[in-house]
Amino acid sequence: MTWNVHSTFHLNPAFDLAAVSAVIRKWAPDIVALQEIDSRGRADNPFVHLAAIAGHHADARSIVTRDGDYGQVLLSQWPFVGTPDVVDVSYQEREPRRAISACVRSPGGHIRVVATHLGLSIRERHAQAEAIAKLVDRSRTIILGDFNDWLWVKSVRRVLVRSCPVRTRLRTFPSYCPLLRLDRIYVDRSGTIKRSWTDREARPLSDHLPVIADIQLVASAGPFAEAVPQPLKAGEKAA
Repeated sequence: MTWNVHSTFHLNPAFDLAAVSAVIRKWAPDIVALQEIDSRGRADNPFVHLAAIAGHHADARSIVTRDGDYGQVLLSQWPFVGTPDVVDVSYQEREPRRAISACVRSPGGHIRVVATHLGLSIRERHAQAEAIAKLVDRSRTIILGDFNDWLWVKSVRRVLVRSCPVRTRLRTFPSYCPLLRLDRIYVDRSGTIKRSWTDREARPLSDHLPVIADIQLVASAGPFAEAVPQPLKAGEKAA
């Protein structure tokens, strides 16, 4: 699952953490990437609250202030193998951007997961996509997040499909009348998206709809496979 939980003046202005958490728990994803987590000016801490949803978590805080932080979170019901990497994919003087790269130990073997939130300009996104693509160095990889990608010129899609050609194609923005496919899940050639969908009941909580997918991955004999690898069962939720 991937979801930009950005709240606007008219949608979830107080950022109702309980309601956001309820949507996530409803679908119970094995892996979920959340973007635009903002703890600035809050008495509670959304990073801590959201981490409690899953057994394992990693965060990337692209803006850190005395008043709180802003960034993204990767949650997993399965343990990480080693410590997830936070990769700086910022472009020149534009807003800082990060990617979380983690190896997850699933029941069917190890999975490389890359969660990110890309920039708003064409050149920026293209450069960031190239940086993300370099993180795909093995099979059984999933890339998910908000890619802010809606144009074909220097598109993120054209870069990422070289290594991750399987992807969702759902309209997610704006949430009340979705027109743009900003939020996506990409899978490399070892995987198949069995089913993908959005949750319209999440519309009051963000200007993006969440993307949920059931992914099936084949076993791998590579360095990130288990000693006796087994493929994920059909319909088993991987992201």
